[in-house]
Amino acid sequence: MTEIVPFEAEAKLDWISMARAIEAGHDLPPAQVTDTFLYRGEDTLLNRSAWIEGLGIAVKVASIFPGNEGPSVNGAVTLLSDTDGTLEAVVDFHLVTKWKTAADSLLGAMKLARPDSREILIVGAGNVASSLREAYGAAFPEARFTVWNRSRGGAERLCAQHPDIEIAEDLEQAVRRADIVTCATMAKAPVVRGDWLKPGAHLDLIGAFTPQMREADDRALQRARIFVDSRATTLDHIGELKIPLEAGAISRADVVAEFSEPEAFRRESDEEITLFKNGGGAHLDLMVARHILDRWRSA
Repeated sequence: MTEIVPFEAEAKLDWISMARAIEAGHDLPPAQVTDTFLYRGEDTLLNRSAWIEGLGIAVKVASIFPGNEGPSVNGAVTLLSDTDGTLEAVVDFHLVTKWKTAADSLLGAMKLARPDSREILIVGAGNVASSLREAYGAAFPEARFTVWNRSRGGAERLCAQHPDIEIAEDLEQAVRRADIVTCATMAKAPVVRGDWLKPGAHLDLIGAFTPQMREADDRALQRARIFVDSRATTLDHIGELKIPLEAGAISRADVVAEFSEPEAFRRESDEEITLFKNGGGAHLDLMVARHILDRWRSA
């Protein structure tokens, strides 16, 4: 088994290559994926497993304890051989999650956002926000970044890490200006309104991961052309789409494409609004863990 040192592994990775690794992973045979959730009040245990022929097997265990004083999400990712099922590596959970989450959204934006996007708004200043600044900055190097957070203190901490980010005082006005809105919150009720989105905007939704959570309202879904990383891990599992589907606000036919359908996964005009739901999924953990292991071994 290969031992990967997270700090040293980070130095061997870059955001564009990671996004392309996710893209390449979808050229392989479809993943077998399963998710299971266990609950104790607000605490959640999430088990995600994936098998992709030619890439291997990954099992990710995540514990989500919102009341923690320290990190609220922890766990581990195991990577097994596609050939004989032997354990190849145990990859640091936070390393895989950081690169998977932001690179998944980055690939969506590289395919859907206008290439001339110059105003990027980050909604939510938690752990994911810093990764989003790095990832989006790699593909949109001339963009100006703004952050809005429920508490100003959180926004100030993010700006201390990335001094080029400006704080938005008013969410509605910030959304109306933005070419790209990337939303990574723990919201259970919509924080982004569809009527705020300007023509040509791209909305990236990351935070919702349970059937009760969502970050955008029905109007946003109705105004936009909707894309997902995977229908199997989003439509019936995450409130962002599950709730409006059950209410009849949108239909399954409104979901244009997933990553495994590259010909349909694209913007059709400069004026249309695009929406990408980043659902995560064990197949993405597998693609990212494999890329990390390959980079580690090649170095």
